[in-house]
Amino acid sequence: MRNNDLHNPNLESDRESKIQNPKSKIGSLVWEIPLAILSFFFYKAMKFVIGNLYTIYLAINKKNASQWRVLSAETLKSPLSLPVLMTKGPRWNTHAIIGTLGPFSVKDAIAIDTESANASARSWIAVIYSFPGYETITSLESEKLNSTDKWVSLKLKPGQYSIGLRYYNRADKITFPAIKLGDCPTLREPLRGTDSGKAERELVASTQIPSNINDFYDDLIQKKSCFYLALHYYIFTILRLRKWLPEYFVKNEYLPVGAPDTAFFYGHLWRGQSLQVESEPVLVKNYDIYLTVYDRSSLPLCWSQLEQEKYLTQSIENNGFYLIRMRPKPSLTDESLKELAIASKLNDEDSLVRRLQILAQ
Repeated sequence: MRNNDLHNPNLESDRESKIQNPKSKIGSLVWEIPLAILSFFFYKAMKFVIGNLYTIYLAINKKNASQWRVLSAETLKSPLSLPVLMTKGPRWNTHAIIGTLGPFSVKDAIAIDTESANASARSWIAVIYSFPGYETITSLESEKLNSTDKWVSLKLKPGQYSIGLRYYNRADKITFPAIKLGDCPTLREPLRGTDSGKAERELVASTQIPSNINDFYDDLIQKKSCFYLALHYYIFTILRLRKWLPEYFVKNEYLPVGAPDTAFFYGHLWRGQSLQVESEPVLVKNYDIYLTVYDRSSLPLCWSQLEQEKYLTQSIENNGFYLIRMRPKPSLTDESLKELAIASKLNDEDSLVRRLQILAQ
């Protein structure tokens, strides 16, 4: 993403005219808060309705449940896909290739083809969810595994589950892994964590996908509509009023369910504002830092992996918000660096450039 030249006087004058003055911002709350409350309840209602429709669809369509569903332009051709994504995971992770599998029944364990996953991405995480409740049960992270293992198994209680898989820093050749279930035909090689004599069967074969599968994000903003704006209108308002609201409430509404090692930093941007991110050298060296800026309907406007200590975004045309994801680099072995306390400091919201400092403590 190319940054604007903030030293152009005409550009600064134009941007200053776009940013609301403090008095008009306060006055706008008179009508914005009631609209945000309506948006909040509308989102909850739609999440319930669309979520149940999707659960019924998956329960009926057994063929799709036993295939990797990789997020792509093809996926979004289904009329239900975008409404599901905008209610279940609306803070789009533009930096990862994402696939889901399930629901499927498990008696005692599943096995994941980690050899394919390791060859496809420098860093990856597989999250196991209950079905239909979508509660996080456990996860498997590449950084915590022995890279020489070809298969790794996870013990699970009997029940129905689904898997969400995210690939970061992917390779040129991308393969989603084979998954095997217990109590069926025997595997050709033993699995770590399973009884050697236990039978297994293949739920899904390894699946190769195009390396440019995430290109659909470039045009995703074209899906913007009044419906999606109404769903997420309240998010900008609660971020704006964050200091007066319970932090757990804001986090629950805004943040995605991330891996245990993922740190998040987030906030709102007024129309005409840019965001300057300043990260300490130790963080840039040892962490992958990902930034996504969204419009008010929660569709991504721009995104970048931050590899320098200072990074300046373009100014946004309308009110929106941003999300920074931070993950330890796969090469990081120093546990003390993995457990760093990371904090942030944000300057006054009325400036042309909001300055976000990310600090190691």
